[in-house]
Amino acid sequence: MPVGAIPKVIGTEIEYGITILGKDDFNPVLASSAVINSYAGSRARIQWSFEEESPGRDARGFGYTSAPTMEMESGLVNVVLTNGARFYVDHAHPEYSTPECVDPRQAALHEKAGEQVMVKAVRSAQRLLADGERLVVHKNNSDGKGNSYGAHENYLLSRSLPFSDIVEHFTGFLVTRQVFTGSGKVGSENGRPDVGFQISQRADFFEEEVGLETTLKRPIINTRDEPHAETSKYRRLHVIIGDANLSEYQTMLKLGTAALVLSALEAGALPEALTFADPVREVWQVSHDPGLDHRLRLADGSTITAVDAQWRYLEWAAKYLRSADLPDVYDEVVRMWEEVLSDLEADPLRTADRLDWAAKLQILDGYRRRDDLGWDAPKLRMLNLQYHDVDPERGLYHRLVASGRMRTIFDSEEVEEAVTRPPAETRAYFRGECVRRYRDALVAANWDSLVFDTGEDTLKRVPMMEPLRGGRERVEELLDASEDAAALIRALGAR
Repeated sequence: MPVGAIPKVIGTEIEYGITILGKDDFNPVLASSAVINSYAGSRARIQWSFEEESPGRDARGFGYTSAPTMEMESGLVNVVLTNGARFYVDHAHPEYSTPECVDPRQAALHEKAGEQVMVKAVRSAQRLLADGERLVVHKNNSDGKGNSYGAHENYLLSRSLPFSDIVEHFTGFLVTRQVFTGSGKVGSENGRPDVGFQISQRADFFEEEVGLETTLKRPIINTRDEPHAETSKYRRLHVIIGDANLSEYQTMLKLGTAALVLSALEAGALPEALTFADPVREVWQVSHDPGLDHRLRLADGSTITAVDAQWRYLEWAAKYLRSADLPDVYDEVVRMWEEVLSDLEADPLRTADRLDWAAKLQILDGYRRRDDLGWDAPKLRMLNLQYHDVDPERGLYHRLVASGRMRTIFDSEEVEEAVTRPPAETRAYFRGECVRRYRDALVAANWDSLVFDTGEDTLKRVPMMEPLRGGRERVEELLDASEDAAALIRALGAR
């Protein structure tokens, strides 16, 4: 029976590529640590509490698997920002995790704010380097040497939705959505067939349909059962198959379509499942076909293109939306979805003003024709990487924006405000305001709790198990009345 859709609280986690040009003994962990520690914005450097986290718990009910040691060490360099975000070293990368957001536009805005945080941190860290050395950070997913790093999405779901329904209905959506979520890449990796240019940076690295891993044998559907919320009520769907996008339009479209399809799934509004005979193979085959002609084989033997599959999901989602009580932003998502599919169907390069992969392909094809280059030309691989440079003066994406060739959604003032201010509707508001008001008393944090040292014999933990509680409307008056953390704890105890 349908469980009914719950509000889709959304967040993203972006690992950035990092290198130091002119430094032979470059250490990515030390460089990432320098970036995080150099950030001069409003923040609290505190311990990330792993006490309540359970990254080894599997949604399929297979029991608990211990998390890898490296994963548990990722909080050694960790700050929490006044906008409710987490900025830290994850393995060998600087990572920015957005605060919890109430809709795809807000989530896309806070991911864009993360880019600005990264730019500011890189500029500060650059001062620590020797003459002739330059710190470079890319918002991408592959170093071109066989290593891939993640751009993860998180969606709040009802615990009562069977996980098997997610696997059955959401797999086909994820396999085919890369036609408008890819960032584009020159060449192939991970043993996949040679290709000149492909749609997605991550597609070559997926090897299983369903699984718990995130760094090897990557699955289309990740089963990590770590809700960061009340376990009996919620699950957090951790989506690891997707690219890091610079296009604001693309990020909002990616998050909005996924959230809408998941809401329709919860409400029982997806009439059938598009089940592919070999979804893992189809992931890289769709990516390797920027002409969008590839026909995916369904389990019943029929075939369909990725764009046609997305038209089906759009039809189902739009029908559901007409009768659902969802925020108005989802009407905009449907309009964007229809527009981009129509343009992809007519000519993929029509989307070069909105989609990273099409914009990159247009740039690289121009150089290929002008200089008579093959796809293996070092110049093209250099430009492929330069597209993702977060430095506004060097990144090719930023040049497209400056010349008016790439659509944007947010103005600079809106982004800058999101760098320091949390979403007002979620528990991120409480977290961010506590960082701003009581940072000296904060000793540890998690997505669902804060830990304070109020000068007493024991530390005080404040649980935040409801993602949609802790917003400004609920807690601003309480915070204003609490001159310090001790007063806040006393007030909370009296409620």
